[in-house]
Amino acid sequence: MTAVEPAAELVVTDITVGGMTCAACVRRVEKKLGKLAGVTASVNLATGLARVSHPADVAPESLVAAVEQAGYQAALPVREDEEDSGAAGNEEAESRRERERLTVTALLAVPVLVLSMVPALQFRDWQWLCFVLAAPVAVWSAWPFHVRALRGLRHSTATMDTLVSLGTVASFTWSAYALFLGEAGGPGMRMSFSLLPAASDGSAHLYLEAAVSVPLFVLTGRFLEGRARRGTGAALRSLAELAAKNVTVRDEDELGERSIPIERLRVGQTFVVRPGERVATDGRVTRGTSAVDLSLVTGESEPVEVGPGSALVGGAVNAGGLLLVAATAVGADTRLARITCLVTEAQAGKARAQRLADAVAGVFVPVVLALAVTVLGFWLGAGADPQAALTACVAVLVVACPCALGLATPTALMAATGRGAQLGVLVRGPQTLEALQQVDTVVLDKTGTLTTGHMTVARVTALPGALGQEAVVRLAGAVEQGSEHPIGQAVTAYARRTGDAGPLPEVTDFAAVPGHGVSGRVDGLMIEVGAADGRLPDALAAALTAAEAAAHTPVLVRVDGRAEALIAVGDVLRPGSYRTVDRLRRLGIRPVLATGDGAAPAEAVAAALGIEEVHARCTPEGKAALVRELRRGGARVAVVGDGVNDAAALAGADLGIAMGSGADVAIGAADLTLARGDIEVLVDAVRLARRTLGTIRANLAWAFGYNVVTVPLAMVGLLDPMVAAAAMSASSVLVVANSLRLRGRQPSGTRGRAHGTHGMRGMSRTSGTRGGKAVVR
Repeated sequence: MTAVEPAAELVVTDITVGGMTCAACVRRVEKKLGKLAGVTASVNLATGLARVSHPADVAPESLVAAVEQAGYQAALPVREDEEDSGAAGNEEAESRRERERLTVTALLAVPVLVLSMVPALQFRDWQWLCFVLAAPVAVWSAWPFHVRALRGLRHSTATMDTLVSLGTVASFTWSAYALFLGEAGGPGMRMSFSLLPAASDGSAHLYLEAAVSVPLFVLTGRFLEGRARRGTGAALRSLAELAAKNVTVRDEDELGERSIPIERLRVGQTFVVRPGERVATDGRVTRGTSAVDLSLVTGESEPVEVGPGSALVGGAVNAGGLLLVAATAVGADTRLARITCLVTEAQAGKARAQRLADAVAGVFVPVVLALAVTVLGFWLGAGADPQAALTACVAVLVVACPCALGLATPTALMAATGRGAQLGVLVRGPQTLEALQQVDTVVLDKTGTLTTGHMTVARVTALPGALGQEAVVRLAGAVEQGSEHPIGQAVTAYARRTGDAGPLPEVTDFAAVPGHGVSGRVDGLMIEVGAADGRLPDALAAALTAAEAAAHTPVLVRVDGRAEALIAVGDVLRPGSYRTVDRLRRLGIRPVLATGDGAAPAEAVAAALGIEEVHARCTPEGKAALVRELRRGGARVAVVGDGVNDAAALAGADLGIAMGSGADVAIGAADLTLARGDIEVLVDAVRLARRTLGTIRANLAWAFGYNVVTVPLAMVGLLDPMVAAAAMSASSVLVVANSLRLRGRQPSGTRGRAHGTHGMRGMSRTSGTRGGKAVVR
């Protein structure tokens, strides 16, 4: 019995591919790589990148060799430090060469087109001037097409360049024959395009217009297309530009500073971020306070206040004071690097429709070549003039355009994923966008997703008297300074934000009573903060009832034994949760709440948001089972969560969506990440997905429809080569321009606006008891 060998470990290698001009090229490269054992490849025409999955024992150099054997240039990606100076420089040099070639071509071709189309400007032997001007266009300007066509011929393949080269050569060769050996060299020569018999004056037709217009229009189209395609990747390049090259570190004695390359920075080292500088890498503030602009990293529109202990994201801009930051992640482990990686992976993928388009493109060019030969033979056999038959043949060669097929999906994905990253939406690939478009049910976690995930004071009710609400809150906050309980910390944080009386007063005789609360003496007054027990005044009793109904934790404040105020503490809803649930319904998506919390907090949240289906006390296994049940019922389910307990449900859903502020395991299990932890971005993600898939369908419909309409017109002689060349170039430019519209996609609404002054504002998360009541600590 023969032992079965274990499957070889697969690795992924990216290869930059040069010389691709259409979807047929993409198909050719993928097929060539796919012939290697265990190798699969996805090639992106817009980015010129091949993402290759291969066994570890297959050397990357052999992948490069396979691509080169297919007739294209290939190279392994350079190091990041080389890429900054090399890739950008190569791209700029290539753009400059394209611009120079196009300029020279236009200067030579325009006079030929004008003279041939405006009889009033023609003079004796003007056809010879046109020939002299057209020769360098047909040879030098079209040289890149000829080279790539010959390279394809050597490898028994045909691409868009083959069609352009054949059209140009056929037009110019016939014109040269007519001028030197035919009747067109005489003074009565004229140029025209027609399937009618030869002109009655016996003069031959010339095709110098086609010989110059085909290279001119194709070069123009590709130059505009290249500029637009570079525009679709602008967001990814802007992310790359956020990465710091150098960082100023402070020595351990904090007396000296020195600048080092970012590659030498290590986790735990302290670095300096001055006003106006970018944060070099992820870290935690150790000294200083400031406002930080995160807009280019997470899409957060408003600056965020940071201070000691605050986490910072590399690439953010320090808009305020001097900060000392301890590095917590460097290199590929930083959030910016992960965002860039996600966007790159998303842009490398293919939608199902694009895979179909690539399959069609694989046989498109050979079919067009066969059609062109058939058309030539048909018209000659039908007795048409040879020049007219050649016109139809050249028009068929020139008008066919697989370029648009290859660009339909990748340009839309590049624009959409780049814009998504700017809005705070990170997708793993086109499959994510396709799944998101089809979602009709969203399972929402409560804590950390619909709520902030930490305790906050929701409401304060104080009795009228000499102290006043602000004073009572500050007294309670002063006493709670000595407590480590989340509820006590919430009260203290709220007291520090209340009023402008400076630091909280000192506390003496502090005591913590397990199961009840804390007490202490402040400014000669005995302050007790704890369970709301005993008989209460009517106003506080009503506030207690309201707090319990809203699933808040009620905290009673006594001053010298008298009940003075009741503070409701809870895990408050995110401001965007109200609008998110409402807009999801408008998009035809049913919201479902699933939480591990108790029934009372869950029902309170559901009532406030208008969610009808609630599942409380869900274990991680219970959430995963709920997702399976919904899917068995025919629903297309997305799960939104932020914690470890959500990972199983995220992985089991049709689409997993993680809050960027959540646990790494949740983000790792998700297909889509809301980068800044804002639930309202979910609406932007759904709308962006629908708009992107709509754009891709429109692009493909245009790409297929264009050829369905124009190729038959060319075959019957209703489309001359000059117009065919312009139409072919315009088709690719239109596809890219349509994709670029996704870059202008705006957020779904104004964020940060309170939903209203009424209704449920928060709920509690119990963590112990005071006095044995479930609603207290």
